[in-house]
Amino acid sequence: MEKTSTGVWNSCLQIIKDNIPAQSFKTWFEPIKALRLEGNILTIQVPSLFFYEWLEEHYVGLLRKTVKKQLGDSGRLEYNIVVEKSSNSNPYTTNMPSNGNGAEGKRQSMPVPVALNKDIKNPFVIPGLKKLQVDPQLNQNYTFDNFIEGDCNRLARSAGYAVATKPGGTSFNPLMLYGGVGLGKTHLAQAIGNEIKRILPDKLVIYVSCEKFCQQFVDSLKNNTINDFVNFYQAMDIIIMDDVHNFSGKDKTQDIFFHIFNHLHQSGKQIILTSDKPPKDLAGLEERLLSRFKWGLSADMQVPDLETRMAILKKKMYTDGIELPNEVVEYVANNIDNNVRELEGAMVSLLAQATLNKKEIDLNLAKSMLKNFIKNANKEISMDYIQKLVCEYFEVPVEMVKSKTRKREIVQARQISMYLAKSHTKTSLKSIGEFFGGRDHSTVIYACQTVEDLIDTDKKFKAYVHDIQKKLRMS
Repeated sequence: MEKTSTGVWNSCLQIIKDNIPAQSFKTWFEPIKALRLEGNILTIQVPSLFFYEWLEEHYVGLLRKTVKKQLGDSGRLEYNIVVEKSSNSNPYTTNMPSNGNGAEGKRQSMPVPVALNKDIKNPFVIPGLKKLQVDPQLNQNYTFDNFIEGDCNRLARSAGYAVATKPGGTSFNPLMLYGGVGLGKTHLAQAIGNEIKRILPDKLVIYVSCEKFCQQFVDSLKNNTINDFVNFYQAMDIIIMDDVHNFSGKDKTQDIFFHIFNHLHQSGKQIILTSDKPPKDLAGLEERLLSRFKWGLSADMQVPDLETRMAILKKKMYTDGIELPNEVVEYVANNIDNNVRELEGAMVSLLAQATLNKKEIDLNLAKSMLKNFIKNANKEISMDYIQKLVCEYFEVPVEMVKSKTRKREIVQARQISMYLAKSHTKTSLKSIGEFFGGRDHSTVIYACQTVEDLIDTDKKFKAYVHDIQKKLRMS
């Protein structure tokens, strides 16, 4: 059967999907289109030059392997890149080969000057100035330097930094940061604004919560200043809107923001949004507004893993000029994983208690002082503990689980341990495989599938797993 570009690319995607996180696959590979296959050269279309640069920098090795697997050792990949000529013109495309060393060319963008010679009535405007000057309403403590990067937020931070260095000049417009309470959405959104003001001080940047925007709109209705309200926001170069899920049910405010959004986007201005859910899960918002939220990039911000939580605490300790025993830091980070805000709050509480009672901070004091935080937190279950519990249950030596032996009882204990590690920890498949004797992620996937199949078909095996899970919940 003759190969087609779509067929070859779909086969490549199947391999890529098994080797990278689902969110990364959705963000960087789902938008790609297969264009043509000429001999051993596959041409794919990507939405922007930045998109091409990211793929070449982060996924070139994986792309090279998958293409060669489908087209042979002489297989090659070329990109067809959609390049925006300007904000008011149609895009054109350019071809670029995959060179394996990242892209050399950089897209140029021309800033759009804004100079209004009239006062606009708005609480953010600095009074007494004829040219529009705006207090950006940014917290100067929220910067990229004190934002700790981890697997939980790497995509969001990378996209945010790209936006900060080239506002309105990437395909991430709007950039939506979504996730639960206290995971750093506001910090990262304001860090983008602060970085833009540092690099491009003449840019008009405004940070506003959705609730405040809605209240300003209501006030403008009362005062008959709708035009001033709209003109002010349309004059901005960068709008950072926090908690857009609060637009729910506010139809008139959504309508105003829809028109402001369109004006900014068509003018090449940057829009940054935060929300507690991805656009597809937001309720009470008009479909036309939701569709615009989906135009750019939606980046998930998840609960940080243990290592990231420890790094956050150590960064805060360094900033505040204090030192704590490593076992205390690990204890706090291991037991409080709801959100970063609660994590830092627990540390502040611990320091306050130690200062007031004039006691040295040690592990016993930490355990005593943080009971109110910890009892409401989901305790981190380590892979060491899972492995120990499973081995005790089946009465097999712990060291044998990590060995190469294929004895049935050892393999069963290893597979159940991998399954529980995947279910009860936030550890990646790759890290689980490495922990259990240096195995790869495909072994972990196979082990988890085997356990799930046996749970469905073997009542005795199902009872084993449920007994161990019960012990884990009681720990």
